[in-house]
Amino acid sequence: MAKFLFIGNYTAEGARGVIKDGGSKRRAAGEAVLRSVGGSVEAFYFAFGADDFYLIADMPDSASAAAASMVVAASGALSLKTVVLLTPEEIDAAAGMSVSYTPPGG
Repeated sequence: MAKFLFIGNYTAEGARGVIKDGGSKRRAAGEAVLRSVGGSVEAFYFAFGADDFYLIADMPDSASAAAASMVVAASGALSLKTVVLLTPEEIDAAAGMSVSYTPPGG
């Protein structure tokens, strides 16, 4: 399973929904969305500041994460940013790969 970080910001309408329904119901809604595409929630936190919530999920693949992101964002109740999370071991594997690259102007 791949890990993803979903960073969300509610619109005014979405914030009114959180006030009405409460945080636990929004977490349950996120869990249901991810389960519907084979994923699961590792952690869910509301936040102060630039972002309204952070959700860390285990997803079967990038397509599943994209499907969930698109459906949630299409609701218009929030904006969502999706970040692929990599383990230290995945970075070790990437660092060991031979990559051919020519920089701009190089």
